[in-house]
Amino acid sequence: MPQTFLITGGAGFLGINLARHLLAKNERVISYDLAPFDYPDCKDRVTDIRGDIRNLEQLSAAMQGVDVVIHTAAALPLYKPEDIYTTDVDGTRNVLQATKQNNVERVIHISSTAVYGVPDHHPLLETDKMIGVGPYGEAKVKAEEVVQEFRAQGMCVPVLRPKSFIGPERLGVFAMLYEWAYEGKNFPVLGSGNNPYQYLAVQDLCDAIYAVSTLPCETVNDTFNVGAKIYGTPKTDFQAVLDRAGHGKKIISIPEGPAIFALKTLSALGLSPLYPWVYETVGKESFVSIEKAQKTFGFNPKLSNQDALIENYDWYVANLDKFKNASGVSHRVPWKQGALSLAKIFF
Repeated sequence: MPQTFLITGGAGFLGINLARHLLAKNERVISYDLAPFDYPDCKDRVTDIRGDIRNLEQLSAAMQGVDVVIHTAAALPLYKPEDIYTTDVDGTRNVLQATKQNNVERVIHISSTAVYGVPDHHPLLETDKMIGVGPYGEAKVKAEEVVQEFRAQGMCVPVLRPKSFIGPERLGVFAMLYEWAYEGKNFPVLGSGNNPYQYLAVQDLCDAIYAVSTLPCETVNDTFNVGAKIYGTPKTDFQAVLDRAGHGKKIISIPEGPAIFALKTLSALGLSPLYPWVYETVGKESFVSIEKAQKTFGFNPKLSNQDALIENYDWYVANLDKFKNASGVSHRVPWKQGALSLAKIFF
């Protein structure tokens, strides 16, 4: 029998991919978001409720008759710190409180591997200490603490910690790589670029979400890392995008120390789209163990880093006219490159 899923942040990059995934399984879908659900391929099959997760009354009204809530809504790192906290922490508390008021069966909380900060070992395990970097990482840690409070009250709240996920509709910081590749530029990476770095295809994340939404609660009421099973390095995986673009360009290594100093300066001046967690980790190893998810609910990611990046790049090229003059702070639009756009002349 079909279930009713409410997706907070349903109009976002993950939200639309989840909606398509759930509709393909004949489930009913509600998008709860400040933004309209305006994707033409399925908007007629999705109930569009406009609302803010910081408003408990709105949330509670939207959840009447809902079976599962998938909580993807978040203020991303380029938002103001106060907006990040009120959305990611207070908003998460409201989501859980509203689901409790409406006797919703379970909530899937989408966290982030940003909760691990800049780690000193790999692979990362779910039991490793959480040390958030910057307002976003700190808020994600606090949001998980809120989840633990409601689990202690008997609620079923599986938590997924995905690596950065990529696929159709994803822009954000990755749009910089795709733009430079499309325009026939070399692309810089910090350090050697030979550090193992794991991403995740959004389709594989949707599979994981559906699994923890439908399997017995006693099996999945836990916290799980999810990431690609096959991944390389920034040099090898980003090179695959340049190769796809077909201009014969290469990944260029630049000294990590001076580059980070320059990026910190640009960030302080508001002239860079990159936030500390990005430029402080991209030159270092970054991968999680997915063994717990594999053993517990059969997580089996199908796409490699390169598969996901190339698929996303192809989508970027096919849809370029829709967003080439757009920019913002969400994953649905390219992030402003600021002073980094001038760097293209050197590559």
